[in-house]
Amino acid sequence: MNVTMFLDMAVEGFGDRVLIGRRGDGLSAPRLRELAGGGARLIQRSGADALLYLAVSGTALPVALFAAALAGVPLVPVNYRLGREQLDGLLARHPGALTIADPELSPVSVPSAHPVRTPTQWLADAGAAGSPEESGDSAAPAVVIYTSGTTSAPKGVLLRHHNLVSYVLGTVEFGAAGAEEAALMSVPPYHIAAVSNVLTNLYAGRRVVALPAFSPESWLRLVRDEAVTNAMVVPTMLARIMEGEGLDRAVPSLRSLAYGGAKMPQRVIEQALREWPRVDFVNAYGLTETSSTISVLGPAEHRAAISAHDAAGRARLCSAGRVVPGIELEVRDDSGATVGPGISGRVWVRGEQVSGEYAGSTRAVDERGFFDTRDSGRIDEEGFLFIEGRVDDTIIRGAENIAPAEIEDVLLRHPGVRDAVVVGVPDEEWGQRVEAVVVRAPGVDIDADALRGYVRGELRGSKTPARIAFWPELPRTATGKLVRRDVVAELTYAEPT
Repeated sequence: MNVTMFLDMAVEGFGDRVLIGRRGDGLSAPRLRELAGGGARLIQRSGADALLYLAVSGTALPVALFAAALAGVPLVPVNYRLGREQLDGLLARHPGALTIADPELSPVSVPSAHPVRTPTQWLADAGAAGSPEESGDSAAPAVVIYTSGTTSAPKGVLLRHHNLVSYVLGTVEFGAAGAEEAALMSVPPYHIAAVSNVLTNLYAGRRVVALPAFSPESWLRLVRDEAVTNAMVVPTMLARIMEGEGLDRAVPSLRSLAYGGAKMPQRVIEQALREWPRVDFVNAYGLTETSSTISVLGPAEHRAAISAHDAAGRARLCSAGRVVPGIELEVRDDSGATVGPGISGRVWVRGEQVSGEYAGSTRAVDERGFFDTRDSGRIDEEGFLFIEGRVDDTIIRGAENIAPAEIEDVLLRHPGVRDAVVVGVPDEEWGQRVEAVVVRAPGVDIDADALRGYVRGELRGSKTPARIAFWPELPRTATGKLVRRDVVAELTYAEPT
């Protein structure tokens, strides 16, 4: 199976319906197929073994995705926001690649004999290149996406065609979208959601509109201008939309809003549910290694949680929902034994959409085919998954393992806290001590002692941060992930106050 089957099906099923871009000048499936074929021809003529993409989301991205698939090489969307040294290191891994790059975003030196094309040049050359000589190898990787590198050096995740095809077929019905529907893609191309959004919406027959650079104003304006019905955001985006003063948050066309990629503060989703009562909210949990979503908290569960009268029911608003069809999930303790409901452990998953494969290494699954997500979590009695944070983030204070997420949840419930992170800082006596960094809510002046007292009132003393620092913002990636190692480094060398 090859992802190009979705393009072929769209050509047959949706005719001249605009599926990529804005209503006035977007691409139909037949035109997308022509451009992808021309792009594949360019790749084949060059002899390139990969197609690098260093640009914002736009029309060039889906053309590049399907061109690479037709040519039998992987698409490699690279984070153009990386520092020069790290970016050059990633590019050096692909000396035989053809490259699409925006020099204004990323003035890099590409170690390849092939010419570098801007997105505009890529589309123009693809339009004039003609058809590919033959279809590509379905066994080749479809995409290579590098992990964010928030806890370690970036690794190239290999997603093969069968992984992506399995994900789409298991989560979307062909032709399910009406001709009037449009999906807004706000994440950058190097996020797995960008690739999955192109494939799932094309398969559903829903037009995809890309937002090159996010701001609350531009997001809201594009939703209204393009009559967007479906959108996906990361939590920091929704927080900025909800917190923006003076914003016109009217979105009459919006029917569904999915979010994921990082932890959503409960107060943010509660506000969004109040402000947009007619919108169906979906929390999607997944990883690059799992081809995107593996569990979903759907619209009905959101509404049930927000109106629940018991603590357990309300808590499900912070869950990742239940696993999608085709996914098996286990929570295991440190010995590898599967644990029962309510007990925390490591989350392992198995399924056709799960890759668990990295460039230059063997497939990282156990003897039963399960992949270690390296996330800590638990499942309740009704099958709702609660993600408690990365295993690597666990703070070991003396002989006690402390999950930062538990303390962060308490801090984020305080009305004076806009954002918070809890980390372990080296300590001679305890091994690690608990410290926190907080971003104050606008117009609020709360001090560290008051916040420490608030936490102590909710949790025991060993989980109360020894120190709370106040920063104007936390270090996050463009997709909202906390860069905890930067926080630890700053706190380690900062003088206690």
